[in-house]
Amino acid sequence: MKRGAGTYRGMEELQAELASRQLAIRARLADFAAVKPEDYFFELVYCLLTPQSSAVNAGKAVALLQARGICADCTELAALLHQEEFYIRFHNTKARHILDAHGKFREIEVRIAGEKDAARLREWLVLNVKGLGWKEASHFLRNIGCRNLAILDRHILRNLQRHRVIRSLPKTLTKKQYHTIEQKFARFAETVGISMDELDLLFWSRETGEILK
Repeated sequence: MKRGAGTYRGMEELQAELASRQLAIRARLADFAAVKPEDYFFELVYCLLTPQSSAVNAGKAVALLQARGICADCTELAALLHQEEFYIRFHNTKARHILDAHGKFREIEVRIAGEKDAARLREWLVLNVKGLGWKEASHFLRNIGCRNLAILDRHILRNLQRHRVIRSLPKTLTKKQYHTIEQKFARFAETVGISMDELDLLFWSRETGEILK
C-alpha cells in the first residue's frame, strides 16, 4: 500500500476481502483474456442488454440468442428478449441496437484488431455503436480481455463513495464526469496496490455475492 492511503477509508477491510477472493477474481480475468474473436459479438450483445436489466437476465438472453441465432426481424428478436423466465427492459430498443451492431460487426472486428489503445478503442465504440455508452463500452472491452478501463455502474460507484474516492454519487455521467471518476479510481487502485480490474470484480462480488462478468 502506497503513501496517501490515509485519504481513503476501509483499506484493511478491502485488503482482507481481496485476499479471500483474489484467486477467483484472477481466474475470471484470465477467462476474459481467453475469449476468442468469434465470441466477441455475443459479448457485445451481453453489454447491450445489461443497462437497466440484471446481469443474470442478460446472460440468459444471450444464451437463448446463441442457441437460436440472430434473426433479421426486429419484432421477432424483441420477442426473444421478452421471456417469462427473464426480463430485458427496453427490449424493442435493444433489439434494434443488436441488429445495428450485427450489421456493422465486421467493421467493429477490424477496429478491435487494429486499435491497440483501449481508451481510443472505447471512444470509437461509444461514437459508432448504438446503445453503447462509456460504461457499456468499457464493460465489453473488459470482457474480451482489455484492462484498466473503469466500468462505472451503480455497484462500483457506491463502493468508490464508501472508500471516499468520490464524495457523492453522480446523478448522470457525462463524458467528462466519467473520465474524472475513472482517473480517481485509477489513483485509488495505484495507492492501494490492487489493479482497477481486480477492484471492479471485488466490488461487484461484495454487492452481489458473485464474481460475474
